[in-house]
Amino acid sequence: MDERLKELMQDLGNAINESLSDSDRIAAAIGEIKRGGYDVFLVLEATIGFNKRDGHGEDGGEMHGLANVPDSLRKVKWTSQDQKFLKALKISVEEESK
Repeated sequence: MDERLKELMQDLGNAINESLSDSDRIAAAIGEIKRGGYDVFLVLEATIGFNKRDGHGEDGGEMHGLANVPDSLRKVKWTSQDQKFLKALKISVEEESK
């Protein structure tokens, strides 16, 4: 992987961490849990796909690492709690058209 891409991926990871750390809403929710007598362990996993464009400005193919995954395994069913959580992080999810 080229060094510039590694730098950009590291910057993205740092930006995600900072946005979570700076979130008053997340801090408040964690504070409520702690006040309830619980320890909080927050572990998030992100899968980030990327692909090299063909130079024409259009995405040209599958994301690296997902090319051999069947469509049935790529689909995610979001619960209302998932949607609230993502909205709290200001992450929008595009609905699949039917």
